[in-house]
Amino acid sequence: MRCTKEFVELNKSLHERSGFDCGEAELNTFIRQQALRHMSANVSRTMVLPALEATQKKNKEKQNICAFYTVTPSSISREHLPKAQAKKLPHYPIPVFLLAQLAVDKKHQGTGLGKITLVKALEHLYKINVHMRAYAVVVDCLNADAESFYKQFGFEVLFVGDNGRARLFLSMKQLETLFAP
Repeated sequence: MRCTKEFVELNKSLHERSGFDCGEAELNTFIRQQALRHMSANVSRTMVLPALEATQKKNKEKQNICAFYTVTPSSISREHLPKAQAKKLPHYPIPVFLLAQLAVDKKHQGTGLGKITLVKALEHLYKINVHMRAYAVVVDCLNADAESFYKQFGFEVLFVGDNGRARLFLSMKQLETLFAP
């Protein structure tokens, strides 16, 4: 299955969600059952990379999904940031972007599509930051593999929650070094 070149907003009438399988039940359930509900409630935005090939579903052709990411505004407490950064910030919650979900279908894992998806998500958030400022991008890691993935791109640990999942961050200043003209 080959993919298109551009991420687009998830659309129920265009994208086939039921066949998506990244190997993680939580992420599969999200794209299949929750992403559209969250979008219609205006709490997040899910972007998908459609496949070139379509699937016939109820007399309609729909594009399969190669990869997706979901973003939403959020905030963090300055106490979770490294002291050198925290001392420069106000005492109220610090606005951030939450990279809430990121997944690649099993058919495309090991091809570099995870890295491409992350870069596209970060680029998307960098562009939004021009209009709606945030201090950083944060991500809650599903497992140790996800944590290792994000760390190789410069994300740092904020804290590890009671559930054992690490919350990581990447400052918008670091993103500027990647995407500023």
